[in-house]
Amino acid sequence: MWGSVRISDLIMAVGVALGLASGATAMPARVVSMNLCTDQLAMLLAAPGQLVSVSFLAADPLSSAMVAEAAGYPKNHGQAEEVFLLHPDLVLAGTYTTRASVDLLRRLGVKVAIIPAPDSLDSVGAAMRAVGAALGREAAADAMAGRFEADLAALRARPLPPDRAALYAPSGYTSGTGTIADDILRAAGFRNVAAEAGIIGYARLPLERLVLATPDALVTSQHYPGASRPEAILHHPVLRDMIARLGPPQVAGPDWDCGTPKLIDAIAALQAAHPGARP
Repeated sequence: MWGSVRISDLIMAVGVALGLASGATAMPARVVSMNLCTDQLAMLLAAPGQLVSVSFLAADPLSSAMVAEAAGYPKNHGQAEEVFLLHPDLVLAGTYTTRASVDLLRRLGVKVAIIPAPDSLDSVGAAMRAVGAALGREAAADAMAGRFEADLAALRARPLPPDRAALYAPSGYTSGTGTIADDILRAAGFRNVAAEAGIIGYARLPLERLVLATPDALVTSQHYPGASRPEAILHHPVLRDMIARLGPPQVAGPDWDCGTPKLIDAIAALQAAHPGARP
């Protein structure tokens, strides 16, 4: 939920607000994306030559699930001046994309479409369709969303025992109900330890509570190079003992981060590691 309004409703409103859903606006010829998630959806949906720049995060392998595809596009850093000089007739941005840049671009007469991030797997298709509407690529977006929804339904329908998994990231952060990470766990056949503990959204889960919860599987974040005090907890001896008992943890990598078809890969990989799916 986004206040009292669903994210899926906000996403569907994007096309209406721009006058794009009805085809009232011509297909934009020069599109710039300033947000990691709109980068990836635009690369998947844009017509050849339509997308002229993506954000620098699209080329970061620790953040992006489409690094190879991003190599073919000039990068921007979300600065209004550099984006304006690309002469876009449409800019794609996320809800939290640099607000000063978005506001300045709009004052300069550049059309900006804000695409809210999905807050559940069931709103991913709406995000795909919203980007497709903004690009004038409705048919391609509807086909992609339809495939995603069918693949998701097939994964959800697989019978698996209700084992329990814990999400554990640097500083002991976890994801509870109302997060897409919780949805991924449930789609893969797991119950979320954080949700069972009453956590809503994102919060810290003390290591003691994690151990006492005795999860059947562990999902951690990918390791970043260099020394990091927040990551130290992931090397705690107690956690190492848990990993020795459960086996190597799954890693919530870039496939988890955006509402793209890569989420299906994330769910399938997690499902393959489900104790009930092992031979």
